[in-house]
Amino acid sequence: MRWVLGAIALLLIGIVFQLGLLVYSMYALLGVILLSRFLAHQWIEQLTAARECNRDAVEIGDRVAVVVDIRNGSALPVPWLLLEDALPRDALTEKPPRLKVEGRRIALMQIGPRGMKSLLYQVTFLRRGYYQIGPLLIESGDLFGLHRRYRVESEPQFVLVYPKVIPLQGYDLFSRRPIGEIRMSHRLFEDPTRVAGVRQYQHGDPLNRIHWKATARTGTLHSRIFDASCVAGATLVLDFHREMYPAQGEPHRSDLAITTVASLANALCQLGQQVGLITNGRDAADRIRAEGYAREFKTRDAAQQTLGIQSESDRLRPVIVPTQRGFEQFQQIREVLARLELTDGLTLAQLVTETSSRMPRDATVIAILGDVSTEAAIALGNLRRNGYAVTAIVVLQGSESAMGGASGTRFLDASGMVDQIGRLIAEGIDVRHIDHEAAIAQLCSEHAVR
Repeated sequence: MRWVLGAIALLLIGIVFQLGLLVYSMYALLGVILLSRFLAHQWIEQLTAARECNRDAVEIGDRVAVVVDIRNGSALPVPWLLLEDALPRDALTEKPPRLKVEGRRIALMQIGPRGMKSLLYQVTFLRRGYYQIGPLLIESGDLFGLHRRYRVESEPQFVLVYPKVIPLQGYDLFSRRPIGEIRMSHRLFEDPTRVAGVRQYQHGDPLNRIHWKATARTGTLHSRIFDASCVAGATLVLDFHREMYPAQGEPHRSDLAITTVASLANALCQLGQQVGLITNGRDAADRIRAEGYAREFKTRDAAQQTLGIQSESDRLRPVIVPTQRGFEQFQQIREVLARLELTDGLTLAQLVTETSSRMPRDATVIAILGDVSTEAAIALGNLRRNGYAVTAIVVLQGSESAMGGASGTRFLDASGMVDQIGRLIAEGIDVRHIDHEAAIAQLCSEHAVR
């Protein structure tokens, strides 16, 4: 715009002072400016892009191939294009990074009339999460650099990276007695596979209870007695509030908590038990903004703002997977855990108050905590006093251990660990702790009932 205003000003001066050469020069300059502006607009308007990923759900360490095709729908060639396929910037700059890119996702190229060019690169996912790939940021302009145009093209795609699942050792999968089992104080349910004994027939006993062998041997009717069901699965309560996971131990400590929850959910589902998840974390799908992609912008910064995500969340609505049985339960919980992010919203005490009415009483409440505040301990203690069976697992901070080593140095000193666990013990809660992935496999070894 400044070039146009300057050319018009010089043109007026030339006309007033009858400077013919200046007038002709300004006419030529204005013509070049207007033609360049028109061409820059036409070139970028006729561009379209399409992206293809070979997978949308992967395990940690898997590689995904991305192909972006850019087509020129105009009969005019595009002399230059600067292309950038967007990836989460923090995932690339963190140490260690969450993504590893091989190939070209940023390229400078030209496209002929009705032509097509492609970007081809591969992304290796090093941590669980929900990653946005795209959209494509296109920059073009005239040959003189007077006018530049920016366009965000092609809708983004999303790749879900599942958390690790570690098999739990220390109990027999066929014993149907996982961590957090509870013994019913009332015989609400009976397990027909567990015969406790035989007694004489009583009026009202159903026919399927009659023990025919004992009846034939004694000559009188006898009925079978079944044990009450003492295992009812678990509701996993994950505290994912940002304050409970100091930056000193991140991201390894929060990932260790996620791996713990995924491993417990997997074990419970293998046992055929009901399992559910309640957490105050943020679902990454909530913060993905999927609008404003096919638009033109005046500056590169304005275009890149549409690729951004919300860095903070004061989410006050918990994420809940209802406690139920079935293999699909584990898959649903694993997908939620893959997308889960730290939040600034509900604390654990507020989460328990908000969701206690949705916790079935015939399932153990297993709380996975990054830190134990006084309010959190009291909230879990209130659950226990209200008749729930409660177990707490405290995720301690570790350095190399948090990255998968068998041992490591804790950042939490002994007195701090004793204080945290002591708050839970004072509330009468069964407490266990882990500080590295190897400890997850042994989580039940000392507590299994065979």
